[in-house]
Amino acid sequence: MGVAIRVADDGDRELVVRLLDEAFQDDPVSGWVFPDPAYRRATHHRLMAAFTDIVLAEGRVDLAEDGSACALWLYVPAEDHDGADGAGQEDEDGPAQLRGAVDPDNERVELIGRLTADAHPSGRAHTYLWMIAVSPERQGEGLGSALMEPVLDRCDREGLAAYLEASNARSRALYERLGFVVTGGPLALPDGPSMWPMWREPRTRQRDAS
Repeated sequence: MGVAIRVADDGDRELVVRLLDEAFQDDPVSGWVFPDPAYRRATHHRLMAAFTDIVLAEGRVDLAEDGSACALWLYVPAEDHDGADGAGQEDEDGPAQLRGAVDPDNERVELIGRLTADAHPSGRAHTYLWMIAVSPERQGEGLGSALMEPVLDRCDREGLAAYLEASNARSRALYERLGFVVTGGPLALPDGPSMWPMWREPRTRQRDAS
């Protein structure tokens, strides 16, 4: 599928936040963090804004030119033993700071940051797909794959692994088609859904054609 993609900048912030908010409103993990639907509609965008700000500052946001989809990427060096989760902070207070900024009375905002940070692989450099979002009315058109494939191709050329957490069965199936495998057991949220940490080894390319 041919999709025009560009790197987002600060001027695209509100568009990216809106995409993430709309795409993840009905996601099982978002539903666990914000169980009350009305409260989720009023508050969820704050969490998506915090994630967007971190990745705009520390990583890269790929955006479909027509504004229908985006992917948030971070590069994690081998020596970064804290991973890239927990609000992207380099110290253990990152999840607490995220909770304070987003929803101070909601301990689940902090807990999910700590749980995903604990599950994040360390000791090997990799590209981390923090989040990928497709407008609800455009889902099922292959936009997610179109956003991911150029980055994964580059990982293959550079011999770089990739990592993500799948938050639902549908996304897990997509990632498996793209070469990701579940690493370890699922990450079970207390009294909530499971997430699947997934790792992708770089694929070897035949170079004798060049």
